[in-house]
Amino acid sequence: MFTGEGPDSGFAELDDVSATAYGLAVETGRFVREQVAEQLSLTPEEIDRVERVLRGVRLLQSVPGNPAELTPVTPDVAAASLVAPAERQIRDLQQAVTDVRAKLLSLTPLYFEGRRLRNRLEAFDIITDVSRIQAMLDHLSQNCKSELLTVQPGGARPADLLDQARESALSTLARGVQIRTIYQHTARNDLPTRSYVRDVTRHGAEIRTADEVIDRLIIYDREVAFLPERSSVDCAPGAAIVREPTLVAFLCSVFEYLWDGASAYVVETQRSTASSDELRWSIIRLMAKGYKDEMVARRLGMSVRTCRRHIADITEELEATSRFQAGYNAARQEMLSGDSAPSPG
Repeated sequence: MFTGEGPDSGFAELDDVSATAYGLAVETGRFVREQVAEQLSLTPEEIDRVERVLRGVRLLQSVPGNPAELTPVTPDVAAASLVAPAERQIRDLQQAVTDVRAKLLSLTPLYFEGRRLRNRLEAFDIITDVSRIQAMLDHLSQNCKSELLTVQPGGARPADLLDQARESALSTLARGVQIRTIYQHTARNDLPTRSYVRDVTRHGAEIRTADEVIDRLIIYDREVAFLPERSSVDCAPGAAIVREPTLVAFLCSVFEYLWDGASAYVVETQRSTASSDELRWSIIRLMAKGYKDEMVARRLGMSVRTCRRHIADITEELEATSRFQAGYNAARQEMLSGDSAPSPG
């Protein structure tokens, strides 16, 4: 269907009657209203409309010197006359679009330089407000899309914190996010922790334990990492937020290294003996290095009292009177060899 300019709506439709009238005008070389109306049995109103349509689509034009006489125009000339303004406008718009795109793209180097400077300035952010830290952790957990990596040192966690962690973890897992967490071996014997691990692993989380781990670490989607802030012992506990890609990638590598050396946290009771053996090997290794009770307890995430009880049992079993002798006796018995020590799960 062809359209052309009309006096009212701006466009008029080239219908079958108008097309037939144009054909008659081509045959006679002139558009004679009376002849066309007679041959097509058109009323005065209908022939007015036909003439208006044909003039609107440029198929009729006035004869120079005689505006009342109309002559037919070839379709290609009519089309060129009708669409030329639109084509010219399109070309102008295309040129304007090209100019705008070129001007904006010329700012690309400036943008990336600004991003580079901003990333350097925002690579680290130290936050000391505990409520703000928790708000950011909640926000990142709710918006985590693919992977959440966590290292939790210090042994068993308080039951109330585990309840909150369970709710957050289950919600995150329900969105298809992969969760991997590393605890210390001492967390294996804590009943609230075992209950938490049982619930989250049923929904796809993976939990492992190690004898020693680095400080607390949380990584969201391998893009943002949380570390404890350690600038001054006098400052309130805070967090360092890391966004710099190279450093975040390094922290991910550290996590993978710890993960490969850790043992799977299996909740079934038959694993309790194995977990106790792993803890025992860890204590013996640290004793062999000459660490004091407090240092051994801190590195293994247990209380000093519990640590001393384990050390007393070990020294009695090894018939030793000191840590050094216990470590020496253990080494002589090859208790520290890779063949004797429990292997990671």
